[in-house]
Amino acid sequence: MGADIKKLRSRIKSIDSTLHLTKAMGLVASSKIRRATDNMNKAKEYTGSLSDVVNMLTGCGECAKSPYMQKHEQDRLCLLVIAGDRGLAGGYNANVFRMEKETSKEKIIPIGKRACERYGESIRLVETFSYEQALSMAKEICDDFANGTFDRVAILCTKYISIMSQEPQIRPILPLVQGKQSVNHTVLFEPDEATILNSLVREYVASVIYAAVRESYASEVAARRFAMDSAGKNAEEMMSRLKLQYNRARQGAITQEITEIVAGSDT
Repeated sequence: MGADIKKLRSRIKSIDSTLHLTKAMGLVASSKIRRATDNMNKAKEYTGSLSDVVNMLTGCGECAKSPYMQKHEQDRLCLLVIAGDRGLAGGYNANVFRMEKETSKEKIIPIGKRACERYGESIRLVETFSYEQALSMAKEICDDFANGTFDRVAILCTKYISIMSQEPQIRPILPLVQGKQSVNHTVLFEPDEATILNSLVREYVASVIYAAVRESYASEVAARRFAMDSAGKNAEEMMSRLKLQYNRARQGAITQEITEIVAGSDT
């Protein structure tokens, strides 16, 4: 009986420590959600504006000859994979890596500590990922695509649906798709549309990468908060059950001691 009480006391202490940890991590995640979603929305707004211009240019017949709009015969995919910097975010990282494993690709460019460690690359943190990093990456990717090193470029990121729901998805980047709208005649491009598109595409790709990183980070923070809330509730329920068992065991031990004392006094 004494061994059971000691074991229960040890488990209660361990779960209580875990409960404090999950609450602390949940609070940290909660404090980061607003900033993460604000940055995500700003990046989306910038990328949306730039996409409108690119869509206008790709709708022009002269831009069809751009190297960034050419479809290649092969299907060598350069895949950017965005995972988290940390764990304890439910299935966030596992879902990303599962989709990557199911995708045929020629090369992987990881972003995020967990992804970089998995693929043996130098660390690029998601939380501190800057537009300058995205632009440097975009220049290299665009040059490789224009030179025929890859036939397609896509990004594997996590879509932020709500604070309760996020899902991984693959978004194509290159080649550019022909725009549905033609050039607006009220807009004048100098020296011509094709030149502007070819010089703008690096900025466009950089904005897509940066927006995907910001959205993935917001998804990671939201997933971690949800996971820590769930873990905290489970820990509290387990604590209640163990405390009940502990009290019963302790009460049983006390009753046994009293019985032994009474029995001893009778003799």
